[in-house]
Amino acid sequence: MRQTSWAVLMLFLCFAAAPLMATRKALSETMPVTTSSAKARELYQKGMADYENLYLERANEEWRAAVKADPNFALAQAWIAFNSRDPREAGAARAKAKALMSRITPGERLMVKWITNVQENDFIKGIAAMNDMMAMYPRDKRVLYLAGNWLVFENSWDQAEKIFERALAIDKDYPAALNDLGYACAHNREYDKAFAIMDRYVAVLSKEPNPQDSYAELLRMAGHFDKALEHYRASLKIDPNFVSSQAGLGDTYALMGNEPQARSEYEKAIQAAHNEADRLDYSLQEAATWVRENNFSEATKAYFAVAEKAHAQGLNLQEAQAHRMIGMYEPDPATALKHMQAADEVLDHASTLAQSEREEERARILRYRVMRATQSRDQDTADKSLNVLETMANNSRSMVIHSAYHGAAGALLIAREKFADAIPHLEEDLDNPFSLELLCQAYAKTGAHDQEHETRAKLLGTNVATLEQALVVPAARAKSTGITAEQ
Repeated sequence: MRQTSWAVLMLFLCFAAAPLMATRKALSETMPVTTSSAKARELYQKGMADYENLYLERANEEWRAAVKADPNFALAQAWIAFNSRDPREAGAARAKAKALMSRITPGERLMVKWITNVQENDFIKGIAAMNDMMAMYPRDKRVLYLAGNWLVFENSWDQAEKIFERALAIDKDYPAALNDLGYACAHNREYDKAFAIMDRYVAVLSKEPNPQDSYAELLRMAGHFDKALEHYRASLKIDPNFVSSQAGLGDTYALMGNEPQARSEYEKAIQAAHNEADRLDYSLQEAATWVRENNFSEATKAYFAVAEKAHAQGLNLQEAQAHRMIGMYEPDPATALKHMQAADEVLDHASTLAQSEREEERARILRYRVMRATQSRDQDTADKSLNVLETMANNSRSMVIHSAYHGAAGALLIAREKFADAIPHLEEDLDNPFSLELLCQAYAKTGAHDQEHETRAKLLGTNVATLEQALVVPAARAKSTGITAEQ
């Protein structure tokens, strides 16, 4: 069951919308930008270029300046809402963009509707607007890239890859599309293809840091850690303030097992972070290094410190994430469930957080609540949590929420030794190491040994600096090595 009803819906929307809109001619091949200020227009375009080159906070600064020059600049407000790490700023910008829709062109209205609807968790209307926007401007490479880039955020990799290829058919050297297409290929573990695309990306933007940064991340995903470090350092040589590369050094050392060096690199990223949300994100990554060392007491201190800072700054998402992460590794399942409850309560008070972010984080919390409740034999909590998560999945088109539901349902069925029933659920959550590990068990129990070996290879080759990877993959590798040695 590799393709859910949600995937079918996405496929339908992406391709069925185009013929319906094909007869609606746009005034130009590219989307217009409505503003009364030439200065605001210039700042908006600079912000878009910086967004494509992953200077994300600099893009925010330029869009803020654009709306200062023209307070009625709807598209600039929409992109502040999309990109700002400050939930209060994003919420205010989203409301302003919606209020200004009567002043802008039909294509711009579709872009605003897409952004605001998905942030308000109305994915059906948001995706419909996105597809109508692409159909109205099928030759606007930036429109295509922005839509594909959002699909990457939502883990809809196959659809994103098709859109990036459409953008590259318009401009074969379009850097932003090359970058994300490389990630899509790497996600599918087509590393040779991904590296060839990265070579093109580096050649096109040889003086920018992000091509080196992206190349490094894809090399790390493939397990080429030393080469990844070289490319991160090359990125920082181009721009010492490109903080994502500094954090990338930390991620790479963490995956290599050199946790003290990883903490040193993360500390540099924390000090250089361009906004408070990024600083907390890097702090969460640093906290995970203690988990990798099985030093749970130090990990908990670090996560609590993040939660306290996030609470003081009104950054509810990072506060909830810190509690949820403690609940993922806490040795005592009952204590773990208390942390999951604490995370959920944070979201209950997260009035400024975009609804989509709140619901997706709630889904992650419910997923791990099911798993921890199952471990503590608290079947009532496990069943109730799964029921809530199933309801969320039935009422949402978020891939994040659907993956969380299937991962939780599969875990509960494995615990009840319903291995055949678990497989279709776990196959819908193939990016999560917990689900990959459980899927190996289910395949083994049902005699599907070819699928078991294929899935185990994917599990053992997972090199992403997440807490899930830290909790599952190193132990799986150690176990696999032990089995091989015994054989």
